[in-house]
Amino acid sequence: MDMTGPMPPAIARGAAAPSPAAYSNRAWRAIASRVWRNSGRRHLGLMSAGVAFYAFLSFVPLLAALVMIYALFADPEAVARHMHFAFEALPRDAARIIADQLATLTEDQTDQKGLGLIVALALSIVSASRAARAMMDALNVIYEQTECRSLIRSTLISAALVVAALVTALVGLAAAGLVGYARGLIGSGGAFFGGTAQVAAWLIAALLCSLLLASVYRFAPDRADARWRWLSLGAAMGTLMWLAATFGFGLYAANFARYEVTYGSLGAVVALLMWLFVSAYAVLLGALINAEAERQTARDTTTGRPLPMGRRGATMADMSSAIGTPSVRQRE
Repeated sequence: MDMTGPMPPAIARGAAAPSPAAYSNRAWRAIASRVWRNSGRRHLGLMSAGVAFYAFLSFVPLLAALVMIYALFADPEAVARHMHFAFEALPRDAARIIADQLATLTEDQTDQKGLGLIVALALSIVSASRAARAMMDALNVIYEQTECRSLIRSTLISAALVVAALVTALVGLAAAGLVGYARGLIGSGGAFFGGTAQVAAWLIAALLCSLLLASVYRFAPDRADARWRWLSLGAAMGTLMWLAATFGFGLYAANFARYEVTYGSLGAVVALLMWLFVSAYAVLLGALINAEAERQTARDTTTGRPLPMGRRGATMADMSSAIGTPSVRQRE
């Protein structure tokens, strides 16, 4: 397809845009419209529920791996203390479950070293990778890709995503520990500086989350890797939506929802599942924003040397809504 001289209307729709920042308002209206329509067509809510379910199953193994790694460098009992600032934003029942599990894991933590530690850590990571595999499947649907990777490769990728999440969590815990240490030095008389430190902790958490999401969006789908500039928008939006959903659901669960009345002793579990659901929805919606933004341009959005449409190895890169090349699954 000759893209040396696209028609002016195609340019106005973003056919020649080298990054999302170059899109016009007209292009963004088209992208927003497709995001709205495809959130229903791709059953984003149903996929989020599936990811949340597998995340729930991976919850304890992931915490166990986190405690084991943290114990190599510091007191494992400090994990709960350093996560206190995050507990403040979570729904009360969900935070209680996480805190209880952390307490149990730290009490059961033994001084495993050498081969025993490696085996225990590997088993925890493999068990926790079920959530990563569910996310990979959901992202393949969003990016209109078919999973063709071997079982071994997909397993290694899912395990790598879990390790990336653990590293992100460890860096976040270290930052939280530094914030707590700084607040202790300041003392009660430094309310302003204490508040500033708290804001800094959340900014660090948001940055780490954005980096993790960008990595997930790049490596989880079975497609040619997208350039980072085509991933940063959805990662930032996904992070903001996740933070807003976390705070919003926390307020809703604390003031309006009565899960313990409706579900009895299962109320805390339901609250945790609901929080995992809204978190997964925010992450998948960020991926959908990336996918539809990538669909708009005719430029090659994948890494490596530019290739013509049809040879780029990614469905979203091999089409352009701006010049009228919709996907096979979706005719606009």
